[in-house]
Amino acid sequence: MRHYLSVDDLSTTELPDLLDLAAALKADRGAHARALAGRSIALIFEKPSTRTRVSFEVGVEQLGAHAVVLSSAELQLGRGETIQDTGRVLSRYVDAIVLRTFEQERLEILSTTATVPVVNALSDFEHPCQALADLLTIREHLDDLRGRVLTYLGDGNNVAHSLLLAGTKAGMHVRVATPPGFEPIPQVVHRAEEIAAEMGGSVELTHDPEGAAVGAHVLSTDVWTSMGQDLEADERALVFPSYQLSQKLVDLADPEVIVLHCLPAHRGQEITDEVIDGPRSVVWDQAENRLHTQKALLLRLFGVA
Repeated sequence: MRHYLSVDDLSTTELPDLLDLAAALKADRGAHARALAGRSIALIFEKPSTRTRVSFEVGVEQLGAHAVVLSSAELQLGRGETIQDTGRVLSRYVDAIVLRTFEQERLEILSTTATVPVVNALSDFEHPCQALADLLTIREHLDDLRGRVLTYLGDGNNVAHSLLLAGTKAGMHVRVATPPGFEPIPQVVHRAEEIAAEMGGSVELTHDPEGAAVGAHVLSTDVWTSMGQDLEADERALVFPSYQLSQKLVDLADPEVIVLHCLPAHRGQEITDEVIDGPRSVVWDQAENRLHTQKALLLRLFGVA
């Protein structure tokens, strides 16, 4: 049994292998259609979700398994049952648990008592399933990942953390441009630097969004205020405008640059309409690829493909 709580749970050889499988699943939607027949997978959402919920639920069904979709309000979690006991009980009913939650610690605690694989569908610390879709999208449009420059603009949040780990595992040069005080946490940066040294990539933190955009092959961003940070929204709206993914930054990047956004987008804040709807945007491919990469992940976790 294995868990997928972080991008770092995949080795540098497992990652491209998983992307190959995801590409094959996308090319042949009927592939492995009954691979998980007879299995049940719990999908627990403690945060609102569109792409994660729908892509996982559809993907589970396409692989022949049964999805049990739950919110914390529908579980005894909402009335004080511990995450440890929830893991013990669900493991008697289902074959895997997918959890979208707040603190990464909840996933780590769950994984210590669950006797089935646990998947991080988003936490405040990482968004590792999104990073898989991002890499598949980049590979589709730019072919080789190694040596490419991936620039992330905005808050040094869970998406930034996963891109640092995933990008360096793919041999990319990852630049993260944030306002002062909003950098990714040092623990993740240090680990990404270790991976980059092994894989021939690099990590650069900067407060200069224009400098970070120059020559980039990929420009990526996320919302300025993540779920659970609503009280900071007004303050952040004053700090982040110069990090908006605008046409000016696109023009500074490589002529064949692609633009990513994990969605939902706050148009006119972290990204302009001109860019997200423009010719360099691949955000809709990126959203679709959540389905294919998560199917590949489940197959690998169950060891059936």
